[in-house]
Amino acid sequence: MNRERLISSTIMISIAVGAVLNPWVFIIVLLALTMGGLYEFFYLIQKKGIPIYSYTGILAGLLIPLSVFSRFELTPHWELLFIVLLLLLIFLLQFVRKDNTNAIVGISTTLFGILYVSWFFSFLIKVRYLLPGVEGVKLLAFILLVTKGGDIGALLIGSRWGRHFLLPRISPGKTVEGSLGGLAFSSLAAVLGKTLIPAQFGFSPWHIALMGVFFGGVGQMGDMSESLIKRDCNVKDSGKLFPGLGGVLDMIDSLLFSAPAFYFYMSSVLTAH
Repeated sequence: MNRERLISSTIMISIAVGAVLNPWVFIIVLLALTMGGLYEFFYLIQKKGIPIYSYTGILAGLLIPLSVFSRFELTPHWELLFIVLLLLLIFLLQFVRKDNTNAIVGISTTLFGILYVSWFFSFLIKVRYLLPGVEGVKLLAFILLVTKGGDIGALLIGSRWGRHFLLPRISPGKTVEGSLGGLAFSSLAAVLGKTLIPAQFGFSPWHIALMGVFFGGVGQMGDMSESLIKRDCNVKDSGKLFPGLGGVLDMIDSLLFSAPAFYFYMSSVLTAH
């Protein structure tokens, strides 16, 4: 690990700890990362010459985590209504454009960016408040530990022992060894953080270890999916905000998939109990 990556990682870990422990730091950091992720995504798409509504997308994208955090619900299915209203708004914006070239692609990509970055990332808020008080905070810490532990493991093992490329046409640097190392680290992180899972769920150590493998694997899918987007846009990193690590999307890509999966899994288990 080079010096820049070490410094950036240390700063991000410090911010993450503060966000987990303090709800106001949490929402401020999450909003900042959401805005940064949306900006990077729309910037990449614009480089491809696709007409998108980036400012509208960023503003609308910020409303999602704000509404989830404030528990604002205009209707029982507010998120679905919001998506419908957003789509109508994007169509209205397209109506006043003089050029209809790539209209369908622009509308679809704008909506996709909001859902992919903002809606998926807002599931971290849902995880935090799935259980009251400190128990919800522990669940948030668990999925962060498992997901980012897998990222670190994939980097360390892949850079040291990686020999067989995983999907070079999508991500030239990722290896089978790195992927397996990431799964092992995620499983180990889950076992080490087993006290973060409330005892009321009654999970055995093996269950928790398998949860680490599963959600670590889902996180790797998120990482690979962002790599697919970057390859399509012909860039190596989504940005340069974090020296040695890349941009905001590079930092949160794995959480975009693991957080929703973890939320739905724990919600189903909670309902069963």
